[in-house]
Amino acid sequence: MGQRGDGAGVADTLAFLGGVATWRELRDVHPARRITRARDSGLVDRAARGRYVLPSTGGQLTIAQSRTAVLSHLSAAVHHGWKVKTVPDAARLTVARKRHLQPDQLRGVVTHWADLAPHEVHHGVTTPLRTVLDCARSLPFDEGLAVADSALRSGVVGRPELALRAAALRGNGSARARRVAAHADGRAANPFESVLRALCLAEGLDLTPQLEVCATGLYAVVDLGSEELRLAVEADGFEHHGTRRGLRKDCRRHTELAVFDWSSLRFSYEDVMGEPAWVRWALRSWLDVRSGREPGLPPLRSPRQAVAS
Repeated sequence: MGQRGDGAGVADTLAFLGGVATWRELRDVHPARRITRARDSGLVDRAARGRYVLPSTGGQLTIAQSRTAVLSHLSAAVHHGWKVKTVPDAARLTVARKRHLQPDQLRGVVTHWADLAPHEVHHGVTTPLRTVLDCARSLPFDEGLAVADSALRSGVVGRPELALRAAALRGNGSARARRVAAHADGRAANPFESVLRALCLAEGLDLTPQLEVCATGLYAVVDLGSEELRLAVEADGFEHHGTRRGLRKDCRRHTELAVFDWSSLRFSYEDVMGEPAWVRWALRSWLDVRSGREPGLPPLRSPRQAVAS
């Protein structure tokens, strides 16, 4: 992804990183001139000093203001600088229930109807806590978890207040929001890890993000893990092996885990985001083998994945 020789590669990286990235994060993958070229050609936007977003999200606040609406949900999450699983290509707006919008104002946007309290809106955008709750209620669990993890990681939302507000919710999506609040964890490094953790939870594996594995002769930090199960689950992104030194370090870490009798399951971004059924099969099969059962057959890959291999 990071090897494309034009500005489009920078946009690809930005989408991979969750729709929001700092200059330093982009520079880890691309030379400065390529980032500048992507910005000058309109393939990425500089939302603030040192912070870049995709053009599809850069003007969404203006769209909301033109409709006397509030920027909310995923659009608000990106506006707050959080990383998301799926970058919104259309503005997400919240409109007062009694307000009437013309048909042309409804085109090209995703509208939610709700009456927001004054303390839930700041400068035309839902506040961080309201944004997390909106996403947790309306999105699939993995997407809501990615938003909540990012919000906690940013430090502008606290886990106790999130849990308290989620517990008070009623109506559609309230149970989903409480589940997100129960599992949200700011230690998750990015949406890739958040989505992988959601798949683990779906198979009954409640793993700790950024687990420190310490034993005589062994020290490692794994993306997700359980000391009780002696299991490490890794989200292997394209940047992990950017250098020979990085590859060697990673190989040694996984070899040492195996020597000390830890299972290490490694998943690519493409499988976690595009082939979750296969990821769940792998996790479930690991549990089956551990319990002395025969694993089932893996699910068929999509034609796209089969061609790519």
